[in-house]
Amino acid sequence: QLVAYEVKRMRAEEGNKQKILRHIKELAEKLYKNENPHPAVTMHKVQKPTEGCHLRLHQKPFPRLDEGTVQWIIDQATAKLQTAPPAVKAEKKCMVPSGPPIAAILERNGNALANSARRLEVVRNCISYIFENKMLEAKKLFPAVLRAMKGRAARHCLTQELNLHVQQNRAVLDHQQFDFVIRMMNCCLQDCTAMDEHGIAAALLPLVTAFCRKLSPGITQFAYSCVQEHV
Repeated sequence: QLVAYEVKRMRAEEGNKQKILRHIKELAEKLYKNENPHPAVTMHKVQKPTEGCHLRLHQKPFPRLDEGTVQWIIDQATAKLQTAPPAVKAEKKCMVPSGPPIAAILERNGNALANSARRLEVVRNCISYIFENKMLEAKKLFPAVLRAMKGRAARHCLTQELNLHVQQNRAVLDHQQFDFVIRMMNCCLQDCTAMDEHGIAAALLPLVTAFCRKLSPGITQFAYSCVQEHV
């Protein structure tokens, strides 16, 4: 229905945050009502007697209940229940028109998608240059790679690319390669959110125990020693 009817409205609202928020609120209410069709049953609270009430004088005796009146009230309620409509509403099926073609909606996102693809390409190229020891080219791309780490897709791409090099037994690095890889990992972890903890941060764990450099004969430094301060 959104695609069919609301596209013009959404475009008209693009610059106005308050209108967008109001629209989102309306949608949220619709979705909530759809998931929770039955209103909560209200419980009648019976008040407890106050402390020390039994010590009071002049207590009125509880009145006798008239059996006929009580029965009449019960009968009335039963009759109402029998004539009441069913609690669950019958589901109304309706045809929703297809609305504008998807391309019309996606054209606005085209630039963003192209930018995202370019960023991932920059990350891949930079990592290739590092492992091919083309350090001058890697240096040129490095600032762009660190900026790209703000995006989740680029962080994910970094873990995938580094994993490929581990699988090719290219985990022992020289000092310059090690420095570049560590800076990328640090930047990636720095921009991670709580949502990334079981995704990107978890994917980096086996990598930081694989990448290393030889400091001197018999002494090896692993990447985790340089990135272990991150939460």
